[in-house]
Amino acid sequence: MKRLLLVLLACCAFSTVQASDPAAPVNEIMQEAVKGWAEDAQPGEDYFSEARLGRIYSQEFARTYHAAAKFPAYDGGDSPFDYDVIVSGQDGCSIKDLSIAAGPETDGKSDVKVTFDNTHCFGERAADWKPSELHFLVIEEGGHPVIDDIVRTGEAGSLKVELQGIASQDKQAE
Repeated sequence: MKRLLLVLLACCAFSTVQASDPAAPVNEIMQEAVKGWAEDAQPGEDYFSEARLGRIYSQEFARTYHAAAKFPAYDGGDSPFDYDVIVSGQDGCSIKDLSIAAGPETDGKSDVKVTFDNTHCFGERAADWKPSELHFLVIEEGGHPVIDDIVRTGEAGSLKVELQGIASQDKQAE
């Protein structure tokens, strides 16, 4: 009986540690990106499906996404984006050398750094070439880690700011 109790306690402790892993929602998105950009890619679940927005993104991010989605990039579409925001483009290679590393929590946010190579099939690269880099800012909400923003290096910057810019079309129309 004691042994069973110890096993149950260990399982509960393990699941608690797993549940608070800031890299968990990031892993889900990056695995979707890997599948979507594979040579034999099959249609998958949108990064911002309703199910995901309610489960692995913060409430604020979901509200911001919904406000921007009122302005789809294409007629008849439902996404405010005309490109893949994870790989920052419309063209690319399969994803190689994927690395996901959660940094320490600061001010209630964990910075989960992601790097990958999705340009290996384009031929020769510049001497200063670096892999693509994203920073997923993860917070805890309702006892679970959720993505609050995705920050792309370079000019792209914060995805939440980009969504706010798209949603601001509503105010410009008034």
